[in-house]
Amino acid sequence: MTKTRTNDWAAKVMGLLKGGNTSAAIAQIKVAPSVKDLRQLGDALAAAGLNGRWREADAAIEDNIAAMSAPRLHRSP
Repeated sequence: MTKTRTNDWAAKVMGLLKGGNTSAAIAQIKVAPSVKDLRQLGDALAAAGLNGRWREADAAIEDNIAAMSAPRLHRSP
């Protein structure tokens, strides 16, 4: 009996944006669990027709996708 956990991180961040708490949404974007979650948030914004409404959030999504997708330059010992 394995339960699948649904990750509703993108929906929660969308709620922050729609509620007007852009700074909290950007803080959450900076500590996103995975690239997949960031892409889901970007897709949700596009589906709702909200791309470009919060330029700072759009930039944070793109920056963090790039940062999380890039290979690490060095590893800790």
